[in-house]
Amino acid sequence: MTRTVAHVIVDALKELGVRHVFGVVGDALNPLTEAIRTTDDVNWVGCRHEEAAAFAAGAQSQLSGKLGVCMGTVGPGSVHLLNGLYDAAKSRTPVLAICGQVPLAEIGSDYFQEVDNDLLFRDVAVFRATVTSADQMPRMLESAVRAAVSQGGVAVLTVPGDLGDQELSDDRPARFALDRAVTRPDDPALVKAAELLNDASRITLLVGRGAREARTEVLRTAELLAAPMVLTLKAKEGFEEDNTFQVGQTGLIGNPAASHALDTGDVLLMLGTDFPYRDWYPKDCRVVQIDAREEHLGRRIPLDAGLTGDVGATLRALLPLLKAAPDRTHLDDCRDRFARWQEGQQRLADPGHEHHWTGKLRAVLDNRDHEIRPEALAAAVNTYADRDAVFTSDTGMATVWLSRFVTMSGTRRLIGSYNLGSMANAMPQALGAQLWAPDRQIIAFCGDGGLSMLLGDLMTIKTYNLPVKLVVFDNRRLGMVKLEQEQAGLPEFGTQLDNPDFAAVATALGLTGIRVTDPAELHESVRRAFGTPGPVVLDVLTNPEEIAVPGKPTVTQGWGFAIAKVKEVLSSRES
Repeated sequence: MTRTVAHVIVDALKELGVRHVFGVVGDALNPLTEAIRTTDDVNWVGCRHEEAAAFAAGAQSQLSGKLGVCMGTVGPGSVHLLNGLYDAAKSRTPVLAICGQVPLAEIGSDYFQEVDNDLLFRDVAVFRATVTSADQMPRMLESAVRAAVSQGGVAVLTVPGDLGDQELSDDRPARFALDRAVTRPDDPALVKAAELLNDASRITLLVGRGAREARTEVLRTAELLAAPMVLTLKAKEGFEEDNTFQVGQTGLIGNPAASHALDTGDVLLMLGTDFPYRDWYPKDCRVVQIDAREEHLGRRIPLDAGLTGDVGATLRALLPLLKAAPDRTHLDDCRDRFARWQEGQQRLADPGHEHHWTGKLRAVLDNRDHEIRPEALAAAVNTYADRDAVFTSDTGMATVWLSRFVTMSGTRRLIGSYNLGSMANAMPQALGAQLWAPDRQIIAFCGDGGLSMLLGDLMTIKTYNLPVKLVVFDNRRLGMVKLEQEQAGLPEFGTQLDNPDFAAVATALGLTGIRVTDPAELHESVRRAFGTPGPVVLDVLTNPEEIAVPGKPTVTQGWGFAIAKVKEVLSSRES
């Protein structure tokens, strides 16, 4: 029997192992959703907002390493996918977006809801095309999928509403041939890099997600070179546990030990990372970078040696050329600093910590209403979460607390909008993650601002009875923006949120809602939330005045913060 365009697409998704397609139904998608309805093992997940659908598809792709799929119908339905697709593109994870379009004969006539998808998705997609004939299938679908997988990006395939039901005149199964090659640099490049490393006395590693599959080789390199290892946030899940070389993160969410490791090394070895923040790189050292993407080499910091290739394969070829470091002082010093910083952070997780402050400093940091410290909440989650839990986090302060107080022990996983930096990602990514791993614990670190933006998809979680645990850091603020304003010497403005009782909202929607206002109830509430079957919203009122000191604070930031606090006090007296 000859198949339709819609069935060719859905059958191919099944062969690719795609089990969930996320979206909102609409007329142009009707042939495709009908094909999904009548196909075993491919399931439609109806979301309340297409942005949530795209985030969920991207989450599944990041966790599985395989193709994620979402759909948006003609016009605004496809436009709503855009932010989640940008997140997938910036995360370099393969996602296929299938978009509806007006009937073929109406394209270009400014028809109702008509949007030029090929133009709309030009910046975000590595492949974009509109199907104009049934006989372009499955060739065009094969090109879209190959582009998404081989380039680690977004492919957008637009299907006009009257084309999905059309039959192919020459039907054949789709063929994708998606095996990828593992490459390493040539020998002269390896020799040059080895000479630089062997001549160094203090080497620091900066390790990113691109090195995750090469954990054994990275640890052998750190041991041989006696090198402290600074981790990017996305490298936490592969390198944090059982690693006697790691010294945590750098940047605004980082710590002094990591900053010290970078600033005092005479050679920086970058492994699988494109860490974007130039201000946090060392100013005076030689740099060697290994990355699978040649375009990443040297675009953040000038290089003395750039090696294009898989991190694992490259290190296996490089290690025999390296000499063992005779002195471990650099490593030991950085590790000691990291241990002292961690001890101080654990004191911050004590709800009674503010009583240790005295004088004027306490007047700034005082928790007068005895609200729950966000550090204490993150530490409690870390204590009671499963060793194979999957974490998602909203951009902003929720990510800061996760970075500092949650350890990626066991087989824990971590994803977030760590390249695009979007709000509202944690909850829909948790939705996709739970469908990907129905038997694993999924925990979302939600900011109150982020959760509010896509609050409607709590109903999607309820509809599919997904047992995600949504931990809300409810400080009634856009916390990171508040901190940015104050560090610049500006009084807080426009960041205050008039929040509902999120636990009550959850209860009204049919989820379990737990609200925590007393620090003494925190640990028991986290235990109860994690032990409750089904979806749970844990709404924890946290101290809005809590600050996160960066790893390398400046005098300018300190003065700015002090000036901002004076302005806020004066403003409150005037009002």
